[in-house]
Amino acid sequence: MDMETFQRAANLSPALAERWLSPLTAAADEFEIDTPTRLAAWIAQMGHESGGFRLLSESFNYAPEALKIFSRVPASMRAQLGRHPGEKAVPLARQQQIANLAYGGRFGNGDAASGDGWRYRGRGLKQVTFKDNYRDAGRALGVDLLSDPDQLATDDRLAARSAGWYWKSRGCNQAADRRDFDACTRAINPAMDGKPGRDARYKTCCDVLLA
Repeated sequence: MDMETFQRAANLSPALAERWLSPLTAAADEFEIDTPTRLAAWIAQMGHESGGFRLLSESFNYAPEALKIFSRVPASMRAQLGRHPGEKAVPLARQQQIANLAYGGRFGNGDAASGDGWRYRGRGLKQVTFKDNYRDAGRALGVDLLSDPDQLATDDRLAARSAGWYWKSRGCNQAADRRDFDACTRAINPAMDGKPGRDARYKTCCDVLLA
């Protein structure tokens, strides 16, 4: 996959294509994302997860109504925690509260008071989330992500490798081989959030990589 092909498949600016081609190619080689069919599905999903290869750390800048996607954020607290009228963004302290409520007490995270929800929020191209996943990714990649989870947001190669690790560990290569893109989506987001956008990216990737 050369620069021009990647840029068209992922619908990126020249600068973003140049930034990500090498990390993505290396991660694809490491995790056997080694056919056009696998690459098309992977690039589409990672493009969606990272907001077009631009966002490596999860934001909790939500309007109150949008907070309903987090079942653990009580309805009675959404107006208080969400973006207030006149605010350009939810202040950091409230974003931390949202994350700790939304992700507390699950998959290795302590309760909301522990701060683990924010500490182990989504990072990297895949947006790896939860302490258990950071632990497993760190073991697989040979880095300590539990004590320094921000590595996935500050090191492009780790951001891409963590995405490759997650993809392969969830059987997405085999799903991509079957052209079962929905199975890839479920492995990444069981609620199938953003399915139309993911599907649109996949079509573009297939048009470029499988032509």
